[in-house]
Amino acid sequence: MSRAEAAVDDLFPQPHHRAPEQLPLALPITDRMRAEDFLVAPCNRVAHALLARWPEGQDPVLVLTGPPGSGKTHLARIWAERRSALWLEAAGLAEPPAAWAEAASWVVDDGERCSDETFLFHLVNLARAEGRGLVLTSAFPVAVWRPRLPDLRSRLLAAPTVAIDPIDDALLAAVLVKQLADRQLRVGPQVVHYLVARMERSFVAARRLVGLLDALALERRRPITTALARDALQRLGHALHDHHEREETTPWT
Repeated sequence: MSRAEAAVDDLFPQPHHRAPEQLPLALPITDRMRAEDFLVAPCNRVAHALLARWPEGQDPVLVLTGPPGSGKTHLARIWAERRSALWLEAAGLAEPPAAWAEAASWVVDDGERCSDETFLFHLVNLARAEGRGLVLTSAFPVAVWRPRLPDLRSRLLAAPTVAIDPIDDALLAAVLVKQLADRQLRVGPQVVHYLVARMERSFVAARRLVGLLDALALERRRPITTALARDALQRLGHALHDHHEREETTPWT
């Protein structure tokens, strides 16, 4: 058994008696973003520890980067709840919410997609002037952002940055199990081994794969087996290729 397989096996204590396979049910789907649902692993441990105390005694502006679906939004949600921060979607900042300046702290999700550079410039300045926390999440390092305002670019480049690294086998398996559980689905460890060894190593792929597994199991009225997993991986390949073509560029490049 490989080290990767052994790591995944740790997530699945073997029962004394084999549990019967459970057919998937059409139950409500919950995408939990509570602190207790965040899976801490080597790839995100530094970011998790830093956000736990941010911005105590530090620059109040922080850029949190990571691949799409890596957990950066989840981590930012945890921080926002703890700090009573105003949550802002970058794509919707053409009309900032009323009284935004009175918020205790802020999160700007997908910061590289912000179309109102003047607003973002003022927000960064306000956070620094008054010591209120501001977390900007992004799929890209700040160095590749290309805002038209030179002063905004210089301020962003001066901000501390923490990154979530690519995921390992154990975390990828844990994410699959969590998302399956969110949909009230159970699969055997052999299916998880099969998926982890063959799927694209991203959280976006994991989320889409679980959704497709759920749909196929319901459509065929069968439990999730290795054969069904193989069909799902084949179908997912083309969809993910198209998705990455859309994600590879930022509006500021």
